[in-house]
Amino acid sequence: MAGIGAGLRDWFVGLIRPMMDAMVRHRVHPNVITTVGFLVTVAAGVAFFLGHLRTGGTLIIVGGICDIFDGYVARGTGLASAFGSFYDSTLDRISEIVVFLGIFSLYSGGHPDMGPPSMVYVVALALAGSLMVSYTRARAEGLGIDCKVGVMQRPERIVLLGLSTMFFGTMWNGAVLTWVLIAMALLTNFTAVQRIVWVYRFTRIPANATPTPPARYEHTTSKP
Repeated sequence: MAGIGAGLRDWFVGLIRPMMDAMVRHRVHPNVITTVGFLVTVAAGVAFFLGHLRTGGTLIIVGGICDIFDGYVARGTGLASAFGSFYDSTLDRISEIVVFLGIFSLYSGGHPDMGPPSMVYVVALALAGSLMVSYTRARAEGLGIDCKVGVMQRPERIVLLGLSTMFFGTMWNGAVLTWVLIAMALLTNFTAVQRIVWVYRFTRIPANATPTPPARYEHTTSKP
């Protein structure tokens, strides 16, 4: 979560560490936490579909917290596995699609007071950008290239979309959500381009050198 501030991340992790340590002591399986986080985030998509933005935003944040829990517990219990990583990433993509489909319905006729129908194109761009951010990292890592750069990775998307809808809901006819979606549509696709540039630089340099990342955007988050 370096993109949203390492200090903020460390503070939050410190706040929830007792809960995570308790899960480690009781050897809660990380795949169980991953599944719970997935179901919570899917519920967020349903809440958006029904027009309950504050509920949806709250559930997104809870699902994001589960994302922190599962990795920490996997390492703490020694239950980290290749399948667990694959399972986590796959469910993350599915739940993200469900969330955006729920938001899509807000502008496709289900809630005409939320904004113009043309916003469905913005939602589609935000979803496409989010998936491309994940795909570019996965494809790069498949080539043996570490690719954690970008301004709008998954933690940033969770915080931006979750907090904005949790606090503002449908206020001002959903104007806050509209601008958040526009920002996400632009910045997720920009992040995908950043990663393309990063991989291009990496493949153009000698094997014993390290490329310079785009200015100010080198991250250490484990989430795509």
